[in-house]
Amino acid sequence: MLVIDMEATGLDARKNSILSIGAVDFDNSRRQFYEECRVFEGAEIDPEALAVNGFTREECLDKRKKTLREVMILFKEWIDESEGDKILAGQNAYYDREILNESFKRSAIDFQFHFRIIEMHSIAYFDFIKKGLTPPHKEEISALGLDKILNYVGLPDEPKPHNALTGAKVEAEALSRIFYGKNLLEDFKEYKVPEIFLK
Repeated sequence: MLVIDMEATGLDARKNSILSIGAVDFDNSRRQFYEECRVFEGAEIDPEALAVNGFTREECLDKRKKTLREVMILFKEWIDESEGDKILAGQNAYYDREILNESFKRSAIDFQFHFRIIEMHSIAYFDFIKKGLTPPHKEEISALGLDKILNYVGLPDEPKPHNALTGAKVEAEALSRIFYGKNLLEDFKEYKVPEIFLK
């Protein structure tokens, strides 16, 4: 399982560009990936997206950074080196899959993540129910965002602004606590796994 997070210039996989990719190989958590790139030519840059991920417009266009294709080649090589299941997992896995697959296609790389993914919201929602708890809701819709999931498993809120590797790490740690009731990464060893996961 590859726990992946990324930052981009917006939510449209065809119009917006990846800015950074972070990933943790869940089966070998020492294997991690992080790269940044400049936007592809003509990509739209949404100021609201930059407010979330902390990149500036100048950083998005920085010619000193790798191209999208260069980063996607490196990422594909990292994926190929993974010995476990290559299923994509994460908090926004549907969106990440869509923009990553579009970026592989744009970069003329013969690879696509499968449509089956591991989506953290569903995993956490089910875990609440399994433990006899009521998942948080707002206006009759699930309010189980990433920070609430992290708090549920004994971790602090994700640091802001978002960082793709930090996101991948906290997501991998949360999944380990839900699946196995144990710590995965040294980064989070100081945060105890709640008792409800140790039963």
